[in-house]
Amino acid sequence: MKLSDIVDRINGNVDRFTTDLEYYIGGEHIDSCELEITRGGNLKENLGKLGFKFHFAFQDRDVIFMARNPHLRKAGMVMFSGLCSDASYILRSKDENIITQEFLAVQLQSDHFWDYCERTKVGSVNFANNWTSIANYEFDLPSIDKQKKIAKKVWAAYNLKKSYRKLLSATQEMVKSRFIEIFGDPLSSVQRYPLKKLGDCCELNPRRPNLTLKETDKVSFVPMPSVSENGYLQDVTDEEYGKVKKGFTYFESNDVLFAKITPCMENGKGAIAEGLTNNIGMGSTEFHVLRPIEGVSSPYWLLALTRLPIFRERASKNMTGTGGQKRVPANYLENFMVGLPPIEEQNRFENIYKQADKSGFELRKSIEAIDQVIKSLING
Repeated sequence: MKLSDIVDRINGNVDRFTTDLEYYIGGEHIDSCELEITRGGNLKENLGKLGFKFHFAFQDRDVIFMARNPHLRKAGMVMFSGLCSDASYILRSKDENIITQEFLAVQLQSDHFWDYCERTKVGSVNFANNWTSIANYEFDLPSIDKQKKIAKKVWAAYNLKKSYRKLLSATQEMVKSRFIEIFGDPLSSVQRYPLKKLGDCCELNPRRPNLTLKETDKVSFVPMPSVSENGYLQDVTDEEYGKVKKGFTYFESNDVLFAKITPCMENGKGAIAEGLTNNIGMGSTEFHVLRPIEGVSSPYWLLALTRLPIFRERASKNMTGTGGQKRVPANYLENFMVGLPPIEEQNRFENIYKQADKSGFELRKSIEAIDQVIKSLING
């Protein structure tokens, strides 16, 4: 079945300055490999920055496909109404007795669809799929009863994943709340503990020592994508030391990584370097490395401090550089004043953090398992 035979692309010419619609969706609001689009921007607050092509109105249950950069796999069902630009195609079933919106969203998450998008993309630098190629996408359309069965299973698994994510988010928020409860607001003018420079609590960007490693010895390789926005390392690989010893940031176990470049810094990227091969990691040069001073600071206290939204918000106001490549300078972290609690209090918080992290690990494993189930259901 050809997509355009059963699905319409919704066009429109809505005036964003006079419409009653509250929200808009840009590519930044669509998460990769997700069935649902849950985020959007406030239209009235962003009129000045939106281009004139933001005049396509979508409605609840429409499926939106981002035409640019198909390798990002951005398509999903939206559960509210608003505007988008011509860079996103609004897709709506011509007849839900032939194809349901829920199954359409499922089909657009299939490997079959994304492989087709990769084959038919155009452009030499900024790749995209034009509407003609998407309209000509062909796939086997199950009966309406089978569609409903498949969609019901996939969406049930997806909603279960969402519930686990909420638990994970609640666990992370608990850690932040406990930090403030125990240590107070690190930006308050009144502190519970003596003020110290952060540079007196940790060694910032320590120099690489003389290493006895052979060129073929393995070390952990940590690029920016391997540091999550939730405070842990993921998908870390091993590389030969000789291949990564130049041009990468050096760190050791229990060092704290802090993403210094926008937007990674604002998004909370940071982690404790744990489980490193040969106790050594090599990673992106866009990290600052904070090494706890023994007997003075705990890596868990340092990580929690630097991941607090109020800490990141203040850091973002002190970034230097132009355009989209602003960075937090090392001297800002070095001179940041913070109330330094006794190491015993930091260790007490460390126990809370580790217990929460253990729960978070189990939740993440459950989410990954559900993801595999969803993929198998979608791809048959």
